[in-house]
Amino acid sequence: MARVLLLTNTHGASAEVLPALALLQHQVRILPAEASVLIDIPEMDIAFIDARRELPAAKNLTRLLTTTGVGAPVIVITTDGGLSAMTADWGVQDVILDSAGPAEVEARIRMAIGEHTAIRNAADPTSGEIRSGEIVIDEKSYTAKIKGRSLDLTFKEFELLKYLAQHPGRVFTRAQLLQEIWGYDYFGGTRTVDVHIRRLRAKLGPEFESIIGTVRNVGYRFSVSHSSKESLNADRP
Repeated sequence: MARVLLLTNTHGASAEVLPALALLQHQVRILPAEASVLIDIPEMDIAFIDARRELPAAKNLTRLLTTTGVGAPVIVITTDGGLSAMTADWGVQDVILDSAGPAEVEARIRMAIGEHTAIRNAADPTSGEIRSGEIVIDEKSYTAKIKGRSLDLTFKEFELLKYLAQHPGRVFTRAQLLQEIWGYDYFGGTRTVDVHIRRLRAKLGPEFESIIGTVRNVGYRFSVSHSSKESLNADRP
């Protein structure tokens, strides 16, 4: 049984969006199709996005989800007429018609999750290294290098960089990062996160500082694509 997240602005059960999904034995959670879902996104194995109407808004949401690294495959639900709007720049794993039968929906879920798992497991989990773009982080020796240059990081700076690099593209709020890196019993405010992000960027240097990007009014994310510095750091602390 898979944990399915269905993002839709249609009120009611999943039977109104993808009727066949309601006939399958999956755990389905329905949330509004809004960007705010990224702030506290639930654990899931696969996400479905309702794109039967308001295609531009649905496309913007799918691109936001896939670029911020939700950690699960994304499938768009659309109609026959909506298929003509589906292109590669939606960035999703699959597209399915709202009229699809239970066997097809089950097969799409199984294949999407299987492919995602295979890609995720392709890296060697025993190496103790995290490689993302030009950055190499060695968890065993607590060292980090960028283009072969060692970074002189404090323990918390290293932990922050490592955590972000482990979830490339995913957006974390300041509160989430404070909880993950400093722990529940830390009494400092979220400005602590801003200070450490600023120091990390300084140590990464002008060429790579935008690897740690800011998502306005949300938080921070790690991106190996750092050419668009203005867009990533438009709201820098």
